[in-house]
Amino acid sequence: MRTTHWLMTATLGLLLTGCAGISTAPTTEGRQALVPTGKLRVGLQLGNPLNVIRDSASGEMKGLGFDLGKELARRIGVPFEPVLYPSVGALLDGGKSGAWDVAFVGFSPERAKEWDFSALHMEVEFGYLIPGGSSISTMADMNRPGIRVAVQEKSGPDSFFSRTLKNAVMIRASSNPGALEALKSGKADVMGSIKPVLFELSNQLPGSRVLDGRPGIDPHALAMPKGRDLGVAYARQFIEDAKSEGLVKAAIERAGLRGVIVAPLK
Repeated sequence: MRTTHWLMTATLGLLLTGCAGISTAPTTEGRQALVPTGKLRVGLQLGNPLNVIRDSASGEMKGLGFDLGKELARRIGVPFEPVLYPSVGALLDGGKSGAWDVAFVGFSPERAKEWDFSALHMEVEFGYLIPGGSSISTMADMNRPGIRVAVQEKSGPDSFFSRTLKNAVMIRASSNPGALEALKSGKADVMGSIKPVLFELSNQLPGSRVLDGRPGIDPHALAMPKGRDLGVAYARQFIEDAKSEGLVKAAIERAGLRGVIVAPLK
């Protein structure tokens, strides 16, 4: 495992080094729009491997959003400052108050009314975490009346499952760990989320498993506050470069994500 981790880290490092001659810094106006405080503040949901997870022993942080944000700051030529939140709802609220400059979140038409987005950088599978001994064994079972589905409130999964599961009862929690606790305590029958989160949390619920199949895809993109048009153009090009240069793929592998693919080039 140590060898694999070292190889992934080395690969990511080589990609970053190799990309150094390709990228160009933004214009003075674009830079001001991107980093009005002089540093790139990246909003990240802690505990979500699509954003950032922290090793409890070493304190090392890794995750797709963390890696991409760090590289974007390097290309702009400014310090990188992760701004951590316990949930996506708290993250979005922080953005409304100007606490971050960019974030990596699920895209939806509703969110596009409040934020400017790049093209997608990845597509993530939705899924279900089932406790051991559950009578639920297939996707079709999710249509049974009264099935209680634990979700993180104000999240992409909350919106998706509320829309698609007509007979289910949504049990909303303030965070993904809170949704897992609802499943552990018997307040919910399943937990609905994106598969990378479910695989990560399944280790905390012995005997549980992520249900085979996928009910849908959660598209993810870089978000920025409205009104920073000159910075948005640079950020959008960065995402296309990150996909074509293999940076997104390398970050996915470094974080050990499952149920995730790199989005097609725009």
